[in-house]
Amino acid sequence: MQRNWYVVDGTNQTVGRICAKIAAVLRGKNKAYYTPHVDCGDFVIVTNCEKVKFTGNKMDEKVYLNYSGYPGGKKEEVAKDLIKRRPEVIVERAVKGMLPKNRLGRQMYKKLFVYAGGQHPHIAQQPKTLTF
Repeated sequence: MQRNWYVVDGTNQTVGRICAKIAAVLRGKNKAYYTPHVDCGDFVIVTNCEKVKFTGNKMDEKVYLNYSGYPGGKKEEVAKDLIKRRPEVIVERAVKGMLPKNRLGRQMYKKLFVYAGGQHPHIAQQPKTLTF
């Protein structure tokens, strides 16, 4: 199985649309020999994820929840604050939610690399640009 490396630029891309296409590449749906029970996807590098955008009022109204498991351990954060603090989490959580919820999905998720800036350390893999 040939695994390719792709780099995606998130500048001015809508979060849901770009993440759906990234999830399809991670699953291997862009290949002719796609099989649901086999991890035949490619590696994807996402750069400039701090420049992604939301449609409508989601930047002010979308809430990301974390729960520690303890009473009173629920933490809420609005997308506007999260994208300033940790912009990688926006794309990572969106893509992870679109992958299968089993050990195969966890294996596919490990092939995703997200970076806030335009630089990435995977130049040796010679990634191709993936445009949508």
